Amino acid sequence: MFFKQRSSADGTLSYFYGCGGKGFAVAVDVVAGDEPWFVEEAQKAAVRIRYVIDTHIHADHLSGGRVLADQVDAPYCMHESDATRVGFPIQGLKDGEILETGNVVTQVLHTPGHTLDSLCLLVSDRRRSADPWFALTGDTLFVGGVGRPDLGGTAEDMASQLYESLHQKLLTLPDDLEIFPGHAAGSVCGAGLSGKPSSTIGFEKRWDPYLSMDRATFIRSLTADIPAKPADMARIVAINLGQAA
Repeated sequence: MFFKQRSSADGTLSYFYGCGGKGFAVAVDVVAGDEPWFVEEAQKAAVRIRYVIDTHIHADHLSGGRVLADQVDAPYCMHESDATRVGFPIQGLKDGEILETGNVVTQVLHTPGHTLDSLCLLVSDRRRSADPWFALTGDTLFVGGVGRPDLGGTAEDMASQLYESLHQKLLTLPDDLEIFPGHAAGSVCGAGLSGKPSSTIGFEKRWDPYLSMDRATFIRSLTADIPAKPADMARIVAINLGQAA
């Protein structure tokens, strides 16, 4: 397996991983303007980008996912609920779906809460083990924080869904599982984010304050001090949905 994390100035994190032996790769949460980097990395690794995935409709930055998918002739993938929202064709991903790229396998986890369409990706390398090696946690779970609940619905309802996603989908995973989030410090998509761009499930269970709260406390705490919404959010979301240029 190869694995690369790309960081933007605003704290957004994108990912490129796959199976060099079989020649397949996955690009996740590509930022607009970064498409040439992914094409170049694929050429250097002599791999084909098989899937381009956005973990949700982004509200803080323009996505380059659709452009990259067109450039490399790969499906542009998001949660299946987005198929009726966007103005372009996608490959809708279902909870529990398996994407195979040679020896590297990606399992889709639907984790609503930050947004209704939020996904996490559980990745295994069969050459080492069938067990998952790491998870890309999008804007659901950060290092030192969790996703904000006010961008995709009523904050209290979304916070409740986020609590379920965390406790039913992510915190049941092995403690030694590595996590790689969609943002680090500097992003407006969560509060208290660490500058460290990775962690483990076990470390976050111990030290992320939100993960030890009961549901009522979690909802109250998460909705008590929500930061200002991303600048130009309405325009960004409209472009990412294909509803504006």
